[in-house]
Amino acid sequence: MRAPDDPTAFIRAHTRLLPVPHAPEIRLHVADEATELWQKTEHELQEIGLPPPFWAFAWAGGQALARYVLDHPEIAAGATAVDFASGSGLVAIAAARSGARHVIASDLDPFATAAIGLNAAANAVAELIEPVSRNLLDGAPDADLVLAADVFYERDLAQAVTAWLSGLQARGTTVLIGDPGRTYLPREQLECLETYAVPVSRSLEDAEIKRSHVWRLRP
Repeated sequence: MRAPDDPTAFIRAHTRLLPVPHAPEIRLHVADEATELWQKTEHELQEIGLPPPFWAFAWAGGQALARYVLDHPEIAAGATAVDFASGSGLVAIAAARSGARHVIASDLDPFATAAIGLNAAANAVAELIEPVSRNLLDGAPDADLVLAADVFYERDLAQAVTAWLSGLQARGTTVLIGDPGRTYLPREQLECLETYAVPVSRSLEDAEIKRSHVWRLRP
């Protein structure tokens, strides 16, 4: 088995363009049946080395962070922004719609970068969003604002991301995090800015409503 030649066609075939529950101003190509698509990629695409389809869902932390940025557009207005581990591109789109002049939406999954392009176009911000697949943890992006949602689910990644974000903040970059309380969230280093009750799929989370938070690193 080999990877599909056309990630964009694969995404179109397995998703529908729907409003985000907690940020209905934004529409995403998402999976109708979360379990079905997840199993398809796990049982088939995993055999050819592709990761699970994180890009096909609006995760709780991303919805919270997108909502916060949309409600506080001054955070992104005029900024060069980075949406780290962007997935669907939800938070990048929120930043672009809030006035960011350029948004780098990074994700190592080539299907995610394809999804980001599709979703940016569907929300009329494609010219503002640059999908990239390089590993940003290797350096310090030239950005005013860095956004990261739902990235603290694995220990080693969480430690690396925390150190990276702390370094960026020390250089004067604004850093905001969206997270519903993942296992490896460094709570002792964070200050909560806002809490939302976010509708999510029970097939992906442990509840239909997930209390999700927007955080910033303590100085």
